[in-house]
Amino acid sequence: MPKQLASPYQAMATGSPGFLTRAYYRIKPFIPRRLRWALRRSRARGIVRDCRSTWPIDVTSAAPPANWPGWPDGNEFAFVITHDVESRSGLTRVADLAQLEVALGLRSSFNFIPEGPYGDPVELRAWLEERGFEIGVHDLNHDGRLYGSREGFRAKAGRINSYLKNWGAVGFRSGFMLRQLEWIHDLKVDYDASTFDTDPFEPQPEGSGTIFPFLVKGEGDAPGYVELPYTLPQDSTLFLLLGEETSGIWKQKLDWIARQGGLALINIHPDYIDFSGKRSSSCYPHLLVKEFFEHLCNRYRGKFWNPLAKDLACWFRRHAVPLPDADDPAC
Repeated sequence: MPKQLASPYQAMATGSPGFLTRAYYRIKPFIPRRLRWALRRSRARGIVRDCRSTWPIDVTSAAPPANWPGWPDGNEFAFVITHDVESRSGLTRVADLAQLEVALGLRSSFNFIPEGPYGDPVELRAWLEERGFEIGVHDLNHDGRLYGSREGFRAKAGRINSYLKNWGAVGFRSGFMLRQLEWIHDLKVDYDASTFDTDPFEPQPEGSGTIFPFLVKGEGDAPGYVELPYTLPQDSTLFLLLGEETSGIWKQKLDWIARQGGLALINIHPDYIDFSGKRSSSCYPHLLVKEFFEHLCNRYRGKFWNPLAKDLACWFRRHAVPLPDADDPAC
């Protein structure tokens, strides 16, 4: 068994997004989308070459937390599905994606932007919850400016907390996976999902270095929150940035995580899925997702746990690293 990891949080860069990153998101609206993606694709080739020893698999991230109890009911690994809905077109594809998962006996969390390019999808949220899906909050405006300053974040945190309360949500993810983990204590959440084990393609490329959940402690006796890093490459990275034509990398990483007994957490954007089967520079066929989920269900039937993100965070708080409020009946 690999050596246990005492604190992945300590190994992770926790500073705010740097000056160049903040400057980029200020001018991003004025850069044509085609040009942005062309530049990213050109840079991605070098990243793949330079990071081949740590992406998509970083073998050093397999160490379980101290005193790891194993997954509930003897399951070999956990598989968590999340979705970030980032556009009006993404909203129109949510139901189709949810029904694809229902047909396979899976459930997921859909994260919506409170003050972004679309209005509050009240009816869609209710439809999802009636079918056993989770609703989460994705950033506030999704403009890359959430962490522009400490004072600004505090003000925005108040608005985010209002949406969390109104939506009955307990999970959060920042836009573009930007983060300052200490600041997220301002949010009234059970978990955050703005990190990853390894992803050199993100604007803050420092990873958590673990394929397990971990605790971000609060000050004093504050309970803190659970961090759920995504551990499978994002769909936008594989199919739009790198132009992959199969789900092979997903399968490779899933099989490795299963052998390590870790958390396989995937983030899929309905915005980029084409349910008519077409492929373009901005969309990929839904069959890539369907085929991957079928691989999961067929190869690992009866061997994995598919909780909602909130349920995984609750279980982790109660059984893996019990917190002062672990007896809260709401958890």
